[in-house]
Parts: sequence; structure tokens; C-alpha cells
Amino acid sequence: MERVVVYTDGACSGNPGPGGWGWAVSPAGETRGSGGDPDTTNQRMEVYAVLDAIRTLGADGTPIEIVSDSTYVVNCFRDSWWVKWEKNGWKNSKKQPVANTDLWKPLIDVVRNGDVKFTWVKGHSGHPMNDLADQLAVAATPR
Repeated sequence: MERVVVYTDGACSGNPGPGGWGWAVSPAGETRGSGGDPDTTNQRMEVYAVLDAIRTLGADGTPIEIVSDSTYVVNCFRDSWWVKWEKNGWKNSKKQPVANTDLWKPLIDVVRNGDVKFTWVKGHSGHPMNDLADQLAVAATPR
């Protein structure tokens, strides 16, 4: 099965504040999703975009590549932060509760049970698909 490449992004007007998330499938961006939250953070929206994309596109076992400008998301999986979080009772390296556990736990479950690869892309650098994901997130932000 061919790997589906999905670009994801989150946005927030104020942090915390109203925010949005978006994702789009490369190359044409015709398959997409987005939504918003009136009181959230940018990091929550970044994680939620990935969770929604995988739930929507990978439910049948389709291999997925998530391309994100969020080091928060990409490094979590590249550097296996989540393994340490689980081992430490959902505490981070500073012994503080991990933020956004209500999103991380289901995301980790779908990643663990699927075929998901993560790639970082520089944000706001003129990459058309990253820009599209950003536009979707901004447009979905409640006003």
C-alpha cells in the first residue's frame, strides 16, 4: 500500500486563545480536514491536527507520513519522548505533568497501532502544502 503524505498545522490567536487546526493530503490538497476551538493553545492544535488526520486517513491501516512544522509533534516521535512519558507516569523531564495528555494518549495509540512516519518541514518557508495546512488552521480559528 502506498504511503499517504499528510501536511498538518495548528494556529492560535493568542496563546492561549482561539485556535484552529488543519491537514491536507499531498500532492493536490483536495483531501483535507480542519476545525477549531475557542479556548486552546498552539501546541494543542498541532497535536489535534495530526490525531484527526491519522484517525481519518489511517483507520484502515493505510501507511501515513505526517509532515509538520511542529518540533513538538515531530520530536515526540523521532526522539521517543512518549516512551519516557509513559515510563515516568506522564511526567516530563522536569517532573511536571505532560501537557495535552488527553490528546497525546490517543495519538500515541493510533501511531503505535498504525504505520506512521513523521517528517519536519520548516514553517512559513513557502512550501505550498505546509502553507495550505496553515491556511486551513487559520481559517478554522473561531473569531
